Amino acid sequence: DICMVFDECPPHPIDEAGARKSMELTLRWAGRSAAAFEVERDRRATEGLSRQALFGIVQGSVYGDLRRECLDRLVDIGFDGYAIGGLSVGEPKEAMYRVTEELAPRMPASHPRYLMGVGTPEDIVESVARGIDMFDCVMPTRNARNGTLFTSHGLVRIKNARYARDERPV
Repeated sequence: DICMVFDECPPHPIDEAGARKSMELTLRWAGRSAAAFEVERDRRATEGLSRQALFGIVQGSVYGDLRRECLDRLVDIGFDGYAIGGLSVGEPKEAMYRVTEELAPRMPASHPRYLMGVGTPEDIVESVARGIDMFDCVMPTRNARNGTLFTSHGLVRIKNARYARDERPV
């Protein structure tokens, strides 16, 4: 099981001062979460329950200096894994890839590196190439629930009339 610290995901766009304020709040919550989690981890161990992992979330909008500072401070606190949050909130894809490319190599290689909220096949491939290990996103299941499927040939809208009697595999 993985637990995430509480964080504040700033909107895009946001100025650097606003992004710093949001990052500082995330870091305060991360410190409090880590302290409380240690108490819970000890309780679970005493009761013979399964171990859970706690991940810190790197914030800082599109500002590389804030992102690096946030990551360094989270590593100082110490977590089981590290997530990049606050992307896929309206910034251009190039900014998402740039932030990921700058942060992933700085994240501890011995810990999982997680990119939050990214789920298109293209974004997953691009992010793995930049060093990301884990992802989550509601988009693939939401699309599937509404009849849109990702395939190696592009999107298939399975609810289109042309597929009504088509019995071939997707």
